[in-house]
Amino acid sequence: QVQLQESGPDLVKPSQTLSLTCTVSGGSITTSYYYWSWIRQPPGKGLEWMGAIANDGSIYYSPSLKSRTSISRDTPKNQFSLQLRSVTPEDTAVYYCAAAGSLGTDEYDYWGQGTQVTVSS
Repeated sequence: QVQLQESGPDLVKPSQTLSLTCTVSGGSITTSYYYWSWIRQPPGKGLEWMGAIANDGSIYYSPSLKSRTSISRDTPKNQFSLQLRSVTPEDTAVYYCAAAGSLGTDEYDYWGQGTQVTVSS
C-alpha cells in the first residue's frame, strides 16, 4: 500500500517561495509506474493539477503555473518536492501530493492527506 505525506510550512508571505515535500512509503518513486503529482484546491474552488514527476524523472507542469513552479525529487529519501515562486494570496489552498497511473487523468490511485497553505503577510 502506497502512502504519501505532505510536509512544509502552513503560512507563506506574499512574494516568497512556497516549498512542500511529499514523502512516499510503500513504493519507490523511481520504480513504481506512477506520475507523482501535485494538486491544489483553493477555498471554494475545484482541484487544480500543478505538475508531476514520472518514475523516470521526466517532469510535467501545468501551463498556467509553469513559469512559477519547480518539481524535483530526492531518490534516496523517496521524496518529491514542489516549489511555487512569487506567491500571492490567490495561491492559498490545500495542497495535495498524489500518485496517478497516467497524465491528464482525474483519477489518482493514492493521495496524501493534504496540507493547508495560507499566503498572507
